Amino acid sequence: MDTIASFFSFITTPVSWVIVQFHSVYGTIFGPDTGWAWGLSIVSLVVLIRICLIPLFVKQIKATRAMQTLQPEMKKIQERYKNDKQRQSEEMMKLYKESGTNPLSSCLPILAQSPFFFALYHVLNAIATGKTIGVINESLLASARNAHIFGAPLAAKFTDSADKVASLNASITDVRVVTAVMIVLMSASQFYTQRQLMTKNVDTTVKTPFMQQQKMLMYVFPVMFAVFGINFPVGVLVYWLTTNVWTMGQQMYVIHNNPTPGSKAQAAYLERLHKHVTHHGKARNRRERAIVKAIVAKGRDRNEFERKFVNGLNKAGLAAQADGTVVKSEGAAAAQATDGTATSATATATATAPRRQQPKRQTKAQRQSGTAKPAGETTPSTSLSKADQPQGDEPAAAEQASAKPGNSTRSRAQSGQRKGPQRPKSPSKK
Repeated sequence: MDTIASFFSFITTPVSWVIVQFHSVYGTIFGPDTGWAWGLSIVSLVVLIRICLIPLFVKQIKATRAMQTLQPEMKKIQERYKNDKQRQSEEMMKLYKESGTNPLSSCLPILAQSPFFFALYHVLNAIATGKTIGVINESLLASARNAHIFGAPLAAKFTDSADKVASLNASITDVRVVTAVMIVLMSASQFYTQRQLMTKNVDTTVKTPFMQQQKMLMYVFPVMFAVFGINFPVGVLVYWLTTNVWTMGQQMYVIHNNPTPGSKAQAAYLERLHKHVTHHGKARNRRERAIVKAIVAKGRDRNEFERKFVNGLNKAGLAAQADGTVVKSEGAAAAQATDGTATSATATATATAPRRQQPKRQTKAQRQSGTAKPAGETTPSTSLSKADQPQGDEPAAAEQASAKPGNSTRSRAQSGQRKGPQRPKSPSKK
C-alpha cells in the first residue's frame, strides 16, 4: 500500500491542497470540524476536476459518434478476415487512420480522472489510519477524523469492524446504512446514465455489435459499483456519487441539445426546433443555425427525421439556406423541396392537369362493316327519308328486293352471322 501511495505522491499533494482550500472556505460557514465542511470540499473537488475535463468530454462524444459510424465497415473487415487476426488488426488500424478516429478517445475522461480518484482514496485512507499526507497536518487530520456525514465518518468503510468504527466515534449501524444508501444511489445513477444513452441517443438505423456492448455495460457497471463500493471510505463514495450525478446531468444536456443523428433524441430535438423556427420565422441563435446548416449540407444523405424537418419548413412557407439561416419564401411551397421531393403545390398542379382522352371502343358490327368513325365525328346518315327519296325509285326498289330471295341472308351476314345457307339443326332425341 505504501508503494502505491508513493507512486501517486505526485498527485496526492495537489489534491490534498485543493481539499484544504475548499475546507477553509466552508469551515467558516458550517464549522471546521463538521461533515458539511469536509463533504462539500470533496464535492467541490469533483466539480473542479469535471470542469477541467469538459474538453476531453467533448472529444469523447466526437470519438464515440465516429466509432458508431465506422461500425458497419468494421463488421465487414471482421467477416472478411475472420481467420486472419493479424490482417484483421492491420485493416482496423488502417480504417482508424483513414477516418481520423481513435478508439481510446472515448476513454479519455475516465483515464484522466483516475489519478485524482486514487489520490483522494489514499488521502482518505491516511486520515482513517491517523497519518498526515500532503498538506494535511496534525490539526487538519484531527478535524477530518471528527467529521461525520449523517453519523458516518469520512474515513469509515462498510467492511470496517465495530472496534475500528468506534475509534472514529461512530456506530457500525450508521456507517453501514449510510454506505449502503450511497452505493445504491451510485449504481442507480450509473444505470440511468447508460440507459438513456442506449434508448435515446443511439442511431436506430444501424444495428452493430457496439450497441450490444453498450447494453451489456449498462448492467455490468452498476454491479461493479456495488461490489467495489463496500471497500471504499465514505469520503470516496461521496466523490464517486458526485461524479456519477455530474455525468448523468452532463449526458442529459448533450442528449437534449446535441443528439446523435438518427436517434430518437434527434427526432424530438428537430420537432422542438421546427416549432421554434416556424413560430419566430428564423433560426434564433448560433447553435440552431449550425444544426440547420449541417442538415442542408447533407442533401440527399439526410435521414428520415431531417427530411421531415426540411419538408415541414417548406410547407410552412420557409426555406432553409446553406448558411444555416431560415428565410420566409412565398414560393417555397410551390418550388421543389431542398432534398429533391415535390411539394404539395406541385402535386396539386399535377393532379389538376387535363387527362388524355381515350378513343371509344368500336362494336363488332362497326369493325366488320368498316363504317366506324373517330370519336367526336358524326356519321352521316346513309338512308334518305321518304320525303327526300325520288318518286320514281320506289317501284324499282321494291322489285329489286323481291327479285333477290337471299337478301335476308346477306343482312344477317352483315350483322355478324356466317354467310351462306345455314345447316339445319339436328332433331332432338327423345
